[in-house]
Amino acid sequence: MLVSDLTTKVLFETEKGYSYQCDLTNSIIINFVDTVSSYKIQDFLIFQRKVNSVDILNMLYDLSDQSDAQLIETTKRNFSRNLTICEIVQLRDLLNGTKFTLNLHSMLCNIANVELI
Repeated sequence: MLVSDLTTKVLFETEKGYSYQCDLTNSIIINFVDTVSSYKIQDFLIFQRKVNSVDILNMLYDLSDQSDAQLIETTKRNFSRNLTICEIVQLRDLLNGTKFTLNLHSMLCNIANVELI
């Protein structure tokens, strides 16, 4: 795959990573801080919900050393990293932006299909 092909399919990009859709494997690829993981759409949504469910406020107010980072991993072991609070927020931004782009694309396709009928 050429780099130009990849950049045209980027779904969302932040300072710490980017996501794109792979048409060959029909999956969402997440590149976050040099960790690349691949998800089918259902797995991606589960991963996104899991990252969003991390209680950031509890981590901020908990003064113990264990609360400085949390292990984030997926069920299929696509992604397994111990992330700091800042990294969790950054990963959350990347995943939520990716989901927004997917939803927007789906909505636009539905509107285009309705207008063609």
